[in-house]
Amino acid sequence: MATERVRRRTSPAVYRRRRLMLLLGILLVAVLVAWLFIAQPWRGTAAEGTAAAPTPSTSPRAQGATELPVPTDETPADSPSPPPTPSPTPPTTPSASSTPSASSTPSAGPCVASEIEVVALTDKESYQAGENPQLSIQLTNRGTRDCTLNVGTTTQSFTVSSGADTWWRSTDCQTEPSDMVVLLTAGQTVASAAPLTWDRTRSTVESCQDPNRQRAPGAGSSYHVSVAIGGIPSIETKQFLLF
Repeated sequence: MATERVRRRTSPAVYRRRRLMLLLGILLVAVLVAWLFIAQPWRGTAAEGTAAAPTPSTSPRAQGATELPVPTDETPADSPSPPPTPSPTPPTTPSASSTPSASSTPSAGPCVASEIEVVALTDKESYQAGENPQLSIQLTNRGTRDCTLNVGTTTQSFTVSSGADTWWRSTDCQTEPSDMVVLLTAGQTVASAAPLTWDRTRSTVESCQDPNRQRAPGAGSSYHVSVAIGGIPSIETKQFLLF
């Protein structure tokens, strides 16, 4: 007689527990995936790595200005209208493009007159009564090489004339002249740090302290200023009118 094997049926309670455990597992995985999507913990690590790297500073370097010094003109104490003449401007840190580089041991050779263009400047074309002309020097290195030039007040001169009559020279009553050798780069243009004032009087070496120096006539009279610096004169004069 064949022996019949009796299979035991799994009870409904066991099926329910198994389905419950499976659902709980699926729910746990879903919650974990949602948390990873929202929290994105890997972004915090990347942010910390970015913050740890210092950002290079790009703040601009401060630049000063070195321009041509200004001669000091000793004017009469009791002159009718002698505005104060600016004192020599001490050199400061040179900038890279518009100002000469002062150096105690320049590496370039001396400038040649044919390479340097010197120009006389005035702040106006004409001056009314009571207005004094403001005179300046501008020079440009027209050469293809850097060179050195003494642009100190010992080498500067301003001359005001009317026709063949010389009315005023800045060197007649100049005080405390000084030297300043600078490096002029090729193509560089520089000008006076401040203008020099002509008080509209006639100057001579003997009349520096004379309060009654002769006044230049106005009424539309024409005058010319010529300049020189470093032994190089301006090619042309600058004309202006006095009223």
